[in-house]
Amino acid sequence: MTTRLAARFAALAQDNRAALVTFVTAGDPDPETSLAIIAGLPAAGADVIEIGMPFTDPMADGPAIQAAGLRALKAGMTLHRTLDLVRGFRRGDDATPIVLMGYFNPIYIYGVERFLADARTAGVDGLIVVDLPPEEDDELCLPALKAGLNFIRLATPTTDDKRLPKVLENTSGFVYYVSITGITGSRTPDFSEVAAAVGRIKRHTDLPVCVGFGVRTAEHARAVGRGADGVVVGTALVEAVRGSLDAEGRATERTAPAVHALVAAIAEGARTARA
Repeated sequence: MTTRLAARFAALAQDNRAALVTFVTAGDPDPETSLAIIAGLPAAGADVIEIGMPFTDPMADGPAIQAAGLRALKAGMTLHRTLDLVRGFRRGDDATPIVLMGYFNPIYIYGVERFLADARTAGVDGLIVVDLPPEEDDELCLPALKAGLNFIRLATPTTDDKRLPKVLENTSGFVYYVSITGITGSRTPDFSEVAAAVGRIKRHTDLPVCVGFGVRTAEHARAVGRGADGVVVGTALVEAVRGSLDAEGRATERTAPAVHALVAAIAEGARTARA
C-alpha cells in the first residue's frame, strides 16, 4: 500500500520540487483556531503537516514552541483532542500527509496499542518521537510500523557515518535532518554545511531527506530546497501565532491569516529552489 507520505514525495520528485513541511502545535492558541490554521495550510502551500503534541516538558523545543505548548495545554488540549483535530482536518482533506511530533510520555500514558489504533483511524500518517532512540524501537517504532504508520527519525550534525545506519534502520516516510545542534529556533544554519550533510545521508538511504530547525524565510527555504527533498518550518509559524494574539493571549481575526500568509511566502521559496 502506498502511504500518503510516499505518494506526496513521489509527486514532488516528479515535479522536481522540494516539499514544504509545516509545523504547528495542536490546540495553539485554542482548539477551534488551531483547526482553522491547520485546515488552511495546504491551500497556503504546505505539502506535509507536522502537528506538535503538547507536552509539559519538551526538552528539544526552543522557547517559542514551549510557549505554544503551554498555551495549548492551558486551553485544554490533550492527546485525545489532538487526534480529534486530525479527524476534523480529514473531513476536508484526505490527501495531505499528517505527522504527529512530540514525546513518548503522553503516548505511553494513553497506551501504545490504543494510541496507534486511534491515530491510524483518525488519519495520522506518521510519527516523530524525539526522545526514543533506535535502541528502544520495540517501545513504539516497530509497533507503529506494524500498525501502518511511518516512523520518522531525526539525524543531527553529530550523527556520524557509524551511527547513521542504526538511525536509519527502521525509519520510514522521510528522514528529518536537524540542521543545527541545540533546540529549535535558536539560530540560522550554515546552508553549505546542510547541503553536505544531506548529501551524506542520501548516500545511506533512498528515503526523502527533509531539513528543519532554523528555517524561517523564503530565502532559507530556497537555499535548503536546492539539495534537500523537503524544508521544515516550525518556530517561525508558532511565532506568527503568538504575534497575532491579543493582550490576554487569545486568538484574534488575524491569527489564522498571519500563519497562512507566512506559509505562502515560504512556500514560494521552496517552490523556486530548483528553478
